[in-house]
Amino acid sequence: MSDIPRDLVVAGASAGGVEALREFVAGLPADFPAAVLVVLHLPAGGVSSLPAILGRSGALPATSARHGEALQRGHIYAAPPDHHLLVEDGRIRLSRGPTENGHRPAIDATFRSAAQARGPGVIGVILSGALDDGAGGLSVIKHRGGLVMVQDPTEALYSGMPESALARVEVDCVLPCVRMGAELARRVREVVDGDGDDVPSLSLLDQVEAQAASASEYEAMSLPEVVDVMGPSGFSCPDCQGVLFEFDGRGTRYRCRVGHAWTAQALFEQQSQDIEHALWAALRALEEKRDLAVRMTKDAEEHGFTLVANRYRWHQDESSRAVEVLRQFLLDGPAPQDQEPPGRSA
Repeated sequence: MSDIPRDLVVAGASAGGVEALREFVAGLPADFPAAVLVVLHLPAGGVSSLPAILGRSGALPATSARHGEALQRGHIYAAPPDHHLLVEDGRIRLSRGPTENGHRPAIDATFRSAAQARGPGVIGVILSGALDDGAGGLSVIKHRGGLVMVQDPTEALYSGMPESALARVEVDCVLPCVRMGAELARRVREVVDGDGDDVPSLSLLDQVEAQAASASEYEAMSLPEVVDVMGPSGFSCPDCQGVLFEFDGRGTRYRCRVGHAWTAQALFEQQSQDIEHALWAALRALEEKRDLAVRMTKDAEEHGFTLVANRYRWHQDESSRAVEVLRQFLLDGPAPQDQEPPGRSA
């Protein structure tokens, strides 16, 4: 039997996450005996100001994570833009592996990696964010014996991520951000049983997912590929248009053969955006067709080609009607989320 400390905290946030993270780190004491990894969804370009914001918000130093550096207790490491933040042999590993739900860094990638590396020595924290990012990774932390903590959804600026975590994972604590620091300071001083026989191993599917995020050629040689352990879903990947494979047979998570990962909720939202983009492109094409038909009608009339002019005038009228219908549909937008779809009754 061997005991290990809870010396690694991983926190994930998205929309509304900067405010939540500031309150979160403000409550961590200067003698906090654990390393803290922070993942906030960021655009790929530019330099993140998150480390500076977090460093000013609390007693712990905060820096942008660097590939290969050793984890130190009492230090906050923020995931840099366009890189997954992973843990390997007590060190940070930065990876440009496939995006998850369109994000890199991805919360789930960090959570899975931490759970794989430290087992019950990890505490996972979900803060404000939309959709359901982080719930899958949080379940892996819980499965491996770690603790899981979630921001109270009623105080989160965006409650989607906290609510999804509560729906899918048996959470240990639900607290406002301002109270999380004190609770973590108490929990990280606990020593837990780290005997390998008592800690559940990662499932094969979780190992394959961890492999995809790390983008390691060595690991890719030692594990089966996505296509070998998952069944095709019938859906296509928004990132590469390849086939998406169903993760668990329940239609909640998907991954393509090159590694892009999607939850059902994120996939639905992305498909909705793709459809809207396609409809705006169709509207532009219809307006151009209408305008071209006007010119060709005029040209045919000037040359005395009455039948040709009538044909192009018909195309002009058809395109005009289609433009009117499509523009109205796009401007009206989807029904509000609290409104019942047509034909549905209580």
